[in-house]
Amino acid sequence: MTTPPARRRVATLGETMALARSRDIGSLRHASDLVLGIGGAESNVAIALSRLGLDAAWLGRVGDDPLGERVVREVRAEGVDVLAIVDSGAPTGLMLKERPRPSSMRVLYYRAGSAGSRLSPADVPDGWIERADLLHLTGITALLSESAREALSVAIERARSAGATVAFDINYRSSLAAPALAGPWLRDLAERADVVFGGPEEFELLYPGTDGVAACERLLRSGPTEAVLKRGADGATTVLRTGAVASPGFVVDVVDTVGAGDAFVAGYLSALLEGADVEARLHRANVCGAMLCMTPGDWESSPTLREVEQFTASAGDPVLR
Repeated sequence: MTTPPARRRVATLGETMALARSRDIGSLRHASDLVLGIGGAESNVAIALSRLGLDAAWLGRVGDDPLGERVVREVRAEGVDVLAIVDSGAPTGLMLKERPRPSSMRVLYYRAGSAGSRLSPADVPDGWIERADLLHLTGITALLSESAREALSVAIERARSAGATVAFDINYRSSLAAPALAGPWLRDLAERADVVFGGPEEFELLYPGTDGVAACERLLRSGPTEAVLKRGADGATTVLRTGAVASPGFVVDVVDTVGAGDAFVAGYLSALLEGADVEARLHRANVCGAMLCMTPGDWESSPTLREVEQFTASAGDPVLR
């Protein structure tokens, strides 16, 4: 009888909001029916990691309201270890999604002054980060507020002191900060991480005047060991100090791309923690991202390992036989 592989604990922290999306194509001004759920980059990753067989933990602040209760309940129901700080002085943030046209998606955020934006270093208890093998953070939380940015900075220092790997997804949101402000803040966090994810424009935001690969190479000279360049349907490239490894993407029928980057990150990190080589990490990441795009929702279609294997075996054929 073989012993199952040990589960690796990943810790992540950030804001998760209530999410309301329209069922039909068209503007929200004419929508008569909305679907209520939740969404947040860090909890999306935690849920996806849990489905891939890893022990994941999420920490965040929610309002003392029904939407905050829903956030906690749904993330916990997906097998994630949840540490929620209930804030009676601020509401849970809200995200709205509409499909103006069949091929487009628009996201509206109502998060100014939200409970999640009030995250601070004091919210992260002693030992919570130190028990993790890997700490995952995103640039979204870094731009929510000064206290949230400080929480990420302290979290990185604690993780590094404990010998944990630090992963950082740039995940720039222009609605939270202008490029001139966001660039230096995100660069500081990225340079202190081990693995950094981002699209070409996001890496270029860190180092204006460079293209995606050149920006990745410059980042690696500042500390990280790998930079993962996400290109959507065109696949992805991991830039290492020894060179670059590219992996093709998958052509699928796209329904909703929001959350695909988070599924991609989870696929990559899960394979990394399993000791897989770069090619295998990129392949799983591309599969997870592609599968997430095929249904509505930010995390609902994040696959299990079995589903990843089925998708790979079928070469992307939607009919599983």
